[in-house]
Amino acid sequence: MLEKLARWNRSAGFWLSLIILCFALEAAALVYQYVFYYDPCVLCVHIRAWILGILIAAIAGLFLRKHRLGLLIANLLVLLFSAGFVERAYQTLGTEMGFVTGACSMNPHYPSFLPLHQWLPSVFEPLTSCGYTPWVIPQVLSMAQTLMAISVTLFVLMLLMLVSSLRYPDHRL
Repeated sequence: MLEKLARWNRSAGFWLSLIILCFALEAAALVYQYVFYYDPCVLCVHIRAWILGILIAAIAGLFLRKHRLGLLIANLLVLLFSAGFVERAYQTLGTEMGFVTGACSMNPHYPSFLPLHQWLPSVFEPLTSCGYTPWVIPQVLSMAQTLMAISVTLFVLMLLMLVSSLRYPDHRL
């Protein structure tokens, strides 16, 4: 199985799929904000920022996938950004379900060298407090539950990709 994952990790199709997933997630967030009028909270805009990081790392992975070091760096970066995505998704789910409190404010606290809320406020500025997320599937699956499932799946996948790349470093697979 790891050998197949190592081959898939070196394919353009894998990295393009990851790029498409990131664009789809960002587009869905903007549809919920601008079409369905669900303003984003600070946790939501943080998730958007982590997905942007995954997108940038996936673009790098697409170009660096044929070089062992480049592939490892891209895998590590996507894994790191995925971990941030998992943490923010967990905070969002916990806030919605009531088992996490105090994870939300109106200040996004981006680092001073990366003021995303100033560079692109239409995407990265929080406009409401945390608590409720809209339904993705009415009365079945909330946005917070969906984001938790996607983030954990992505994290596990990227962990397996990293392990497969370390286990099968030969590009002739």
